[in-house]
Amino acid sequence: MDEPRSELKIGADERTEAPNFDALRPPATVVSGDRTRDDFFDAVLTLDEPATASDVADRADHGVDAAREYLAWFERMGIVRQVTDSPATYERNQSYLNWRRVQTLRQEYATEELVDMLQSESERMVALGDEFGVDAPAEISISQYAAETDRSIEDVWDRLTSWKTARRRVALLERALNTGSSDGVNLQSAV
Repeated sequence: MDEPRSELKIGADERTEAPNFDALRPPATVVSGDRTRDDFFDAVLTLDEPATASDVADRADHGVDAAREYLAWFERMGIVRQVTDSPATYERNQSYLNWRRVQTLRQEYATEELVDMLQSESERMVALGDEFGVDAPAEISISQYAAETDRSIEDVWDRLTSWKTARRRVALLERALNTGSSDGVNLQSAV
């Protein structure tokens, strides 16, 4: 191995000083944002309501011009939809994201594995539904149910969220197994 250049070497007097670790950038900021596209993609995934390019730029920690370019590209790809023109606002296209999840399931798992996962999630979904005694999570008022069952709001919210997740997984797994289904079918987000 070659010796470092002389300007990169430290002198004997410098060795006695401990490095100032507080002056270093936090590791999370060093490893995040490796690719601008990924930063914008992550920002778009967090959209729960229409957002402007400025909003997306803030979430991605990049400039507005870059946000506009990536949003236009994401719109062409189907990842987002433009909702309004002036100001231009965008929302994530949940149908596209669900389609991508179905494609990923089909590529990464054998049919038998998908069937097993569907069986497991279906049982979980039914058990959680039975726990609440209603047909759909939307029928539950978290605070009211917590008061009626003497459970914490956090516990009820956690169980209700688990039920929504199980229902969403069942729908995705069924689509992945139904190879003859239309890939354009919309699937509601449980989030």
